[in-house]
Parts: sequence; structure tokens; C-alpha cells
Amino acid sequence: MSAEVQVLDTLYRDHHSWLQGWLRRRLGNRCDAADLAQDTFVRLLRAGNAASIREPRDYLATVARGLMVDFLRRRSLEQAYLDVLASQPQAEHPSAEQQALLLEALMDVDRMLDGLGRTVREVFILSQLDGLTYAQIAARLGISLRSVNNYMARAVEHCCLLQAGWQS
Repeated sequence: MSAEVQVLDTLYRDHHSWLQGWLRRRLGNRCDAADLAQDTFVRLLRAGNAASIREPRDYLATVARGLMVDFLRRRSLEQAYLDVLASQPQAEHPSAEQQALLLEALMDVDRMLDGLGRTVREVFILSQLDGLTYAQIAARLGISLRSVNNYMARAVEHCCLLQAGWQS
């Protein structure tokens, strides 16, 4: 067994229960906490830097916090989609396959927007998902119409570059 694997094994034995409890207190759900604790150690395994960790609990909590944010964002997005779907007449409901494709597309857009600043992301969402006009967005956010135009251009450019495989 390599030294890296031995260190990881020790970290897992010493801190897995603590991490799972830490996540359970924040998520309120034992199953989700177990999944995210496991994902945290998988992330640590992939990073290959277990031997260099000086404060294991701080490091594990930081990784788990990032995974938890992603998990909660995805759950929120899924719930918003299901709420919209539930509000539509039965005849307009997409098939299970269409629902899965739509949800995956929403997750792709969410990942694309993750690389943008908060205001740019908010402007894009207000325009594209909430259907607000640029003037309404400017009024709501207390920014100029020119800023809304600039933020939208930046968001669209960012998404296009990512879609084409380029980093912005």
C-alpha cells in the first residue's frame, strides 16, 4: 500500500464519522450527509495531496462545504423546476425523458453561470428565466440600463465561449 493511500486510509478512519455528523447537522438528512462525506473523500483521493494536509478537519470541512453548496444549489434548481412543472396543466407536462433533458440543460446553464460574478449572473437570470426587461432589471437592481446591457453581453459571451469549449 502506497504512503498516500495509507494517509488517506488513516484520514478516513479518523475523520469520516466526524465529517458525516458535521454534514448531517447542516443538511438535516443522514443519507445526504453520508453521500457528501463519501464524495469529500473521493475528491481528496483524486487530488492526491492527502499527505500534505496539516489540518485535516479544516480541509475536509472546506471541501465538504463546497460540495454541499453544489448539492443545495442543484436541489434548489430541481425543486424550482418541479414547482413550475406542477403549476402547468397535465396536457403540457413533458415526458420523463424530456424532464430529464430539461433538468440536465438547466444544470449545464447553472454550471456555465457559476463562473460569472454575482451581479452578472443575477442580471442574466432575471432576463432569461424571469423574463424581465432590461429596464425592469435596472430598476430592480438599482443599476443603469447601460450596466444591464454590459452584464448581459458578458454573460452571453461567457456562455458562448464555454459552449464552444473555450475558457473566458
